Order: sequence, then C-alpha cells, then structure tokens
Amino acid sequence: MSVTSTKRKEGGFGETVRVIVHALIIALVIRTFLFQPFNIPSGSMKETLLVGDYLFVSKYSYGYSQYSFPLSPPLFNGRIFGSPPDRGDVVVFRLPKDDSTDYIKRVIGLPGDRIQMINGLLHINGEPVKRERIDDFIETEESDRAIRVKRWRETLPNGVSYTTLDLQDNGFYDNTQEYVVPADHYFMMGDNRDNSTDSRVLSQVGYVPFSHLIGRAQIIFFSVREGDRAWQVWLWPWSVRWDRIFKIVR
Repeated sequence: MSVTSTKRKEGGFGETVRVIVHALIIALVIRTFLFQPFNIPSGSMKETLLVGDYLFVSKYSYGYSQYSFPLSPPLFNGRIFGSPPDRGDVVVFRLPKDDSTDYIKRVIGLPGDRIQMINGLLHINGEPVKRERIDDFIETEESDRAIRVKRWRETLPNGVSYTTLDLQDNGFYDNTQEYVVPADHYFMMGDNRDNSTDSRVLSQVGYVPFSHLIGRAQIIFFSVREGDRAWQVWLWPWSVRWDRIFKIVR
C-alpha cells in the first residue's frame, strides 16, 4: 500500500471522528440550552399529555439552573437569565424530594398564592376557578373496553384554559387543606386530578423551588399508543397516534 493511500485513509478516518465530535457537541449545546426531549411515562396529565407522547421542552423559557445541565453539576445557585413561569404553563421540573427524578405538571399556584381543593373544585386565593362540564373522555388504551371519564374545562384567572379529568367523586385529594405557596416556589398539579401525585402531596412533591424548573413543554413530536415502544417501527402504522404529532402543548 502506498504512503499516499495510507494518508488518505488516515485522513478520512480523522475527518469522520471530527464530524462525530462536532455533531455530539452541537447536540449537547441544543439539549442544554435550547430543547430537550422528554417522554410521558404516566397518565397524570391526561388528556393533555398521554402515556407514549414524546415532546420537546424549551430549556430557555425560565433561564438556567444547575438542573439545566447534564448530571446537574452544582456550578452556581439559583438561576441565570431567569424568567418566572406563567400560571397554567406545563412544566418539567426536578422533584424536590429526589433531584434525580423529573416530573411534568401544570403550574397552578404562584409565590404567595393560597391554593385549596373543595369538593373537587380548585380555589385560588379564596375564589373558585371557573369550571364547566364537557363531554366525557373516552379511555380506550388502558383496558379491553372503552371507559368513560368525566371531563371538565378549567379556566385560570389569567385566562389559560385546559381540560381536567375526574375519575371519581370525592377522590382522595378532592378536599384538601389550604396551601400557601412560599416565596420563590410554585404549586404544581396534574390535569388527571384523581391520578396525580403533585404539590397537594407535601410529603412526596410539595412546593417546587424556582431553581428546580427545567423547562416548558412546547410540542409533541412523536406519540405511540400506551404499551407500545417508539423503536417498534413495524408497528407504527397501527401504534403511532398520527393526530398528536406536532401538537402544541397547552
């Protein structure tokens, strides 16, 4: 083999390595500072988010904390370029009780707010939140038969509107104490109210510090039926929820 041929092969290998390294750096920058993919493992945010949804979370929406970076290195305290979330945002955050675990819920209470559930109706600062009954949610993926679940349209004081599910009357957290949100903290709740471990459970979630917010859920980029896997491409014609792809999260 000639010297020229050897150098050409070595140069080609080196170029391939450089391309891979550059691609990894670009992916790391995008994941750290712009968008991070998440998948939904539980039904606590039904029907807004379903098990099997894959979505992008904008990392820049609320600024950056140590939890914005891979492995969460304690580089600094608090947030830089911080911008507080709006009431009603769907947010991914690091669980205060276990900062290795990510949760996704909706921001219901802002710092200083008083939050309470009374007979299944959300109250903010002593005022009931507007809620209207709409047609039932039809659950078809968790069992062999269709299950009807009560569905409500809830509208927060700032006008943000979304749907919530009510699996049972007089559920465990349909009547709660009054929670007072501390400064620099937020009160999170799942839209599937009877099937969500959220800020109502002080011993497991509680109030979420601003520093623990990772980003805002923006768009669903892929979705497969509950129980199926995204890598099972041979099932895609039947398992992919085509109507949910590129759906904006609200």
